[in-house]
Amino acid sequence: MKLSARIAAPAAALVLAGLTATACAPQTSDTSSEGDKKTGTLRVWLFQEVGNKPKQKVVDAAVADFEKSHEGAEVEVEYIPVDTRAQRIKAAFNDPKSAPDLIEYGNTDTAGYVKDGGLADISKEFAAWDEAKDTDPTAKQSVTVDGSVYGAPLFVGVRALYYRTDVLDELGIEPPKSQAELISTAKKIHKEKPDLYGLAVGGAYTYGAMPFIWAQGGELADETGVTYRSAINSPKARKGIEAYTSLFGDDNCPAAKCAAMGGNATVTAFASGKAAMAIGGDFSHAAVEAGTVKGKYAVVPLPGVKEGSIAPAFAGGNNIGVLKSSSHRTLAVDLMKSLTGKKTQAEMFDAMGFLPTYTDVLESVAEKEPFVGPFVNTLGAGAKFVPASPAWGQIDASLVLPTMFQEIVSGRKDVAAASDDAAKKMDTAFAEAG
Repeated sequence: MKLSARIAAPAAALVLAGLTATACAPQTSDTSSEGDKKTGTLRVWLFQEVGNKPKQKVVDAAVADFEKSHEGAEVEVEYIPVDTRAQRIKAAFNDPKSAPDLIEYGNTDTAGYVKDGGLADISKEFAAWDEAKDTDPTAKQSVTVDGSVYGAPLFVGVRALYYRTDVLDELGIEPPKSQAELISTAKKIHKEKPDLYGLAVGGAYTYGAMPFIWAQGGELADETGVTYRSAINSPKARKGIEAYTSLFGDDNCPAAKCAAMGGNATVTAFASGKAAMAIGGDFSHAAVEAGTVKGKYAVVPLPGVKEGSIAPAFAGGNNIGVLKSSSHRTLAVDLMKSLTGKKTQAEMFDAMGFLPTYTDVLESVAEKEPFVGPFVNTLGAGAKFVPASPAWGQIDASLVLPTMFQEIVSGRKDVAAASDDAAKKMDTAFAEAG
C-alpha cells in the first residue's frame, strides 16, 4: 500500500478531530535560548486524554529510553487539559524562563505558533533524521511553514464514511460510490426508515463539510504569495456547499435538529443507532464500538464526485515541537525524536488508536487492524489542510464556516450571500494576520 505524495494545499491541521487555538499569543520580545545545555531537566507538556493511562505508559517508555541514552538528562512530563492549552502556551511564549522545552500541539496551530515566535526551526535536524524520510507528506506539511520545519508529527487523523451494514442490506442498497449517490442514498434511507437520519450531518461540523467543497474542486482560500485570500465563495466551492447543505431537511436530517450539531454529535447519532451513515474519523472507532451499532457497521472512504473516487479529507493530527526558548535545544530535539519516532508511534497506535505518520508504520498497522484500511486509503488519495495562516485560529474560533452553513440551512441566506459574507470575514482575518 503506497501513499500518494500529492498535497493539494499547504497548511497545518487538527482535531483530535480538530484542535485549534482559541487565542493566539502576541509576538514575544525575547524567546531566544540561553546556550545549549547537554545535561539537566527537560520539561514537556503533553495533552491530557480522556483515558490518559495508556498514553502515559507509552510516553514513560520513550522517556526511559531517552534518559538511558542521554546521561545527565532527566525529563519531567506534565499532561495539560486541552481546553486550556491556548492560555498555557500563550503564557509560556511570553515567559520563556518558566516555559517547557517541548509541547504537544494541534497541527492547525502551527502557523500561529510560528508567527508568535514560540517554536524552534528544526529543519536541519529533521532533514538529517533517518526516520523522517518515511513521514507521510501530508503529515510533514502540518509541521511546515514557509518551507521550514517546526516540529515532528505525532499522529494523523482523517475521516471516512461509517455506514450501517444491516440497514443497507435490508434495503438492498450498496455503499455509495459517488457524492451524488451518497446524497440520494441518504434520502432514500430516510424515506424508507423515517426514524433514522440517512446521513447524520451537522451545521457546526466544519471538518465533515470540507470534503464536499474539496471534492467539487473548491478551496477554502488561495495563497497570494504574501497572505491568503478566501475562495469559499468561488463557483466550485459553492457547488460543494450546495451539496453539503442539501443534506439538511426533512428528507434526511431536519435543520431544526441538525443545524447545531458538530462532529461529535453526528458520530454519537450514528453510534447510538439514530443514523444509518455518518462521517467519522479513525479516532471515532472506539466510540462507535462502544455504541449500539457494534457489529453492524462498516467503513469506506467518503466518495468523491466521480464514481469510485475518494473525496479529499481534512488531515488532522497533533505534533510535538521544541520551543525556541529552550536552553537544551539538542537534547530537546533528541527527545522529540524519541516521542514521535516509529517505535513510539506504533505503540501509541496500539494504546490509543492514533494513526501513525510514517508510511511504512501505517501500512503495518493497516495489515494488523483492518478497520484502519479505509482511513489509510483516504490519506493515500490526497488529504488536505486548512490555510497555513495564523488567521485560521481566529476564523475557526469565530465560527465563520458554521455560521455560513447554518444561515443557508435555516433559509436566512442563499449560498451566494452566505458564502460572500463568510469570504469577507475570512479576508479580514487574513489581512489582520499579515
